[in-house]
Amino acid sequence: MSQLYRERSEVLFAHQDGRDTASVLEATGTDVVVRVLTRYTDLVEAMVEVVAGAREHLVVTGSRSRERAYLAAIETAVAQRPDLVHYRVLYGPPRHRGLSEHLVRLLELRDPGERRNGVKTLHIGLVEPLGAMERYFVASESAAVVPLPSFHGAEGFDCGVLLGREAAVGLVQHGREACASAQLVETLEAVRALPVRHGATPGRGEA
Repeated sequence: MSQLYRERSEVLFAHQDGRDTASVLEATGTDVVVRVLTRYTDLVEAMVEVVAGAREHLVVTGSRSRERAYLAAIETAVAQRPDLVHYRVLYGPPRHRGLSEHLVRLLELRDPGERRNGVKTLHIGLVEPLGAMERYFVASESAAVVPLPSFHGAEGFDCGVLLGREAAVGLVQHGREACASAQLVETLEAVRALPVRHGATPGRGEA
């Protein structure tokens, strides 16, 4: 397997043992940081690239997404890649109408109750309790982006870091575990019943 994929065994099988992931990250240190993203346009572009590059898993966490190009990229990936397993982990109800509408479109594209080759390919979960600390990131099996508080002012999350494969593998596992323990929100009725918190503090770039 290592020869075929040209990757170390501890990376290929890190998802099976969290300790392996930790040891790989400890060994690589800051090498997992591919690029620091200091502009909003760079942040969105990197997030869209992670989505576009996903072939096996796409994990997105957070309840504040509203960037249309980014949400559209996720919908395109789900529509065009039937084998892609997508996880959306919400921390509280959607903060913006655009995210609520995005969740509806995902459910129109795929039925979470169906299995493709025996695998469920769409997971939408709401983490409880609602006061749990929110996480923001988008991760595939090969790359990830984590938005950061702005370097330019007090408002928003318009900066971030682009991470390589080792960190991405760990974040995919993080998201999968979070979704597995979350309350499922996988019907149109359940999504439409979620309140939209229009009063949330404005921000940009959240996953």
